[in-house]
Amino acid sequence: MQGTVDGFSYGLVTPLVAYLMACLGGALGLRCTTRSMLVTRSWRPGWLALGSAAIGSGIWTMHFIAMMGFSVRQTPIHYDKPMTFASLAVAVVMVGVGIFIVGYRGARGTALFTGGTLTGLGIASAHYLGMAGMRLNGKLEYNTFTVTASVVIAVVAAISALWAAGQVRGILWSVGASLVMGLAVTGMHYTGMAALTVHVHGTAPTTDGVSPASLLAPMMIGPLAFLLLAGVVVMFDPTMVMGKPARTPVEHKPGVPAGALVPHPRRTPVRADRDLGHRPSRTPQNR
Repeated sequence: MQGTVDGFSYGLVTPLVAYLMACLGGALGLRCTTRSMLVTRSWRPGWLALGSAAIGSGIWTMHFIAMMGFSVRQTPIHYDKPMTFASLAVAVVMVGVGIFIVGYRGARGTALFTGGTLTGLGIASAHYLGMAGMRLNGKLEYNTFTVTASVVIAVVAAISALWAAGQVRGILWSVGASLVMGLAVTGMHYTGMAALTVHVHGTAPTTDGVSPASLLAPMMIGPLAFLLLAGVVVMFDPTMVMGKPARTPVEHKPGVPAGALVPHPRRTPVRADRDLGHRPSRTPQNR
């Protein structure tokens, strides 16, 4: 029997809060990625790791906030904790690989496409692994075409956001990219949910006294605390506290990490006699 699915049990509250969490994680992660392109190599891995964890945590938190509003009328829903946290780990690792590629190779060409694709696949993996951790008295089935569309949305959003982060043009670029990324990630989530059909094995009570919110909220305490900590770190930028990086980046080459830039060649020195307005002395051969 096909179950009656409701993805908006709390109305627009869960989609809006989920979108804000996706934007927050994206803003922090993309800002860290931008910072990594403006510092020396000793600081870069730390910024990229922080950015990877921020984006992964934001995506994962967004997914399960949205899932608080998901219900199937004919059966209660539970979540397998190991699988649920495995989806968080996979998201952070895959997003991290993509961000490290862009952080070290630059936000352009093959590096941008490869890094963005891996980041987008990390976003999609967080969603579908999180769904695999859902336990109910039934079977989940997905429409292949709609699932493919959701993955494409995630990949395109990731490539666009990483490109914007690589422009190194200030915080407004990162904020704008995070708004677009949050919209695309949330859209990817609900596109993936539109691909879902639930076939229940008989009818069971719709609730056993435990709501999805009460099940999921305790699991989100850790990621939410981490996002708060990441926000504090970004606000108090170590490069601003300790001074300028040892090697000043050249900002007129956006999308290229600071360490990858080659210093401009020195200009040919001007002869002193020309600088002083003196004419060169004539040699006997010129007379």
